[in-house]
Amino acid sequence: MSRILTGIQSTNIPHLGNILGAILPAIELSKQPGNNSLLFIADLHSLTTQKDAAQRINSVNSVAATWLAFDFDTEKNMLYRQSRIPEVCELTWYLSCFTPFPMLANAHSFKDKSERLSDVYTGLFTYPVLMAADIILYDAEFVPVGKDQVQHIEITRDIAQKFNHQYNQEIFVLPQAKVDESVMIVPGTDGQKMSKSYNNYINIFLPEKELLKVVKTIVTDATPLEEPKNPDSCNVFKLYSLLADANQITEMRANYVKGGYGYGHAKTALYELILAKFEKPRNRYNELMSNTDLLEKELQIGEAKARKLAQEKLKLVRSVLGF
Repeated sequence: MSRILTGIQSTNIPHLGNILGAILPAIELSKQPGNNSLLFIADLHSLTTQKDAAQRINSVNSVAATWLAFDFDTEKNMLYRQSRIPEVCELTWYLSCFTPFPMLANAHSFKDKSERLSDVYTGLFTYPVLMAADIILYDAEFVPVGKDQVQHIEITRDIAQKFNHQYNQEIFVLPQAKVDESVMIVPGTDGQKMSKSYNNYINIFLPEKELLKVVKTIVTDATPLEEPKNPDSCNVFKLYSLLADANQITEMRANYVKGGYGYGHAKTALYELILAKFEKPRNRYNELMSNTDLLEKELQIGEAKARKLAQEKLKLVRSVLGF
């Protein structure tokens, strides 16, 4: 059985790009026979950028509700908050005593901001150590990541190897990065990659009128309604194609090419497709967000299972270290 670990930052509500590019592929991976997935909400990591407590709590609930709305199986797998497993913080300290300064100084998460050191907090500098603890505390074998995150897995392996070598024991499993080359790039409303940083994202859980308003902001060219249009250069068509079936895509392409079909029509079709495709997750998400007691129950079940694993590993680590 393969143990797969995925960490999700708790920063606001997951958008359409997160859902198509990360959440749905991870859920499919968790359903494969023999796989056991640990999904944690990285609320400790979020403290490097998000200081408001109420905002963080709402973000954590939103992330948890999204995964549950898309049927993440919490009986077979584990869904938990990073902050509710205190063992990860203890292990982070132990690992920091085996982590060379230059290794952290070369980490992308630090180097990207190192020109303005006054804006760099210690938590950002030691970010890779906490990430390493998140992974090796549970003997995770595979960690699905984007190409920009591979370095963090390499750092994790280096730290784990150093610890194992120091005590001549295989204390920690060396995880492998699982990079999916076919990960979907979802365009935002402005044509760039959909991102909260660019404020160009689509939140599929918005009330219908608000969702329609966002869809209508998708940038298009000025081709008149009556003229033919190029579907392959249109952001609306690109988004539609990521959600529609083959027949729907063929029909939409024909509408573009024949003319007499405006971008307003295309945006309305995209909006209606989003509502139809995500009707069940939207309802489930709203149900969970209005009943946080149910969310809390689901999270606590996962946290009990995760903490049992964490305590077993930390007991071994303490013994090796002489504590």
